[in-house]
Order: sequence, then C-alpha cells, then structure tokens
Amino acid sequence: MDDCPRCQAPLERLTLGEVTTIACSRCGFADVPVEHESREMAFESWQDAFNRFYET
Repeated sequence: MDDCPRCQAPLERLTLGEVTTIACSRCGFADVPVEHESREMAFESWQDAFNRFYET
C-alpha cells in the first residue's frame, strides 16, 4: 500500500459494505472524491420552499 501524500505515514484500507477507500490514521487524510466546480442554483422563493416541504 502507498504512503500518505500529506505525512508519508502508511495508508490503511477501510471498507464499509461494498465501498472501499484509503485513509491515514496519523493526519486524517481520506481518499474521498470531491467536485470542485460550483453550479448556479435556481432561485427558489420562500413560498416554493414551503410548498416543496409540505409535498414530502
């Protein structure tokens, strides 16, 4: 297994169900994919928000 890109400690493999990732127990690094692009959200009025809330 590789070493941590932050602190060079050995990485651990963590599995939960069918999902597996790697993490560092020393510095807390976790190999979690993230999306860095922001998306413009559609405007929602308070009335629309209340309607959506009560529909569920």
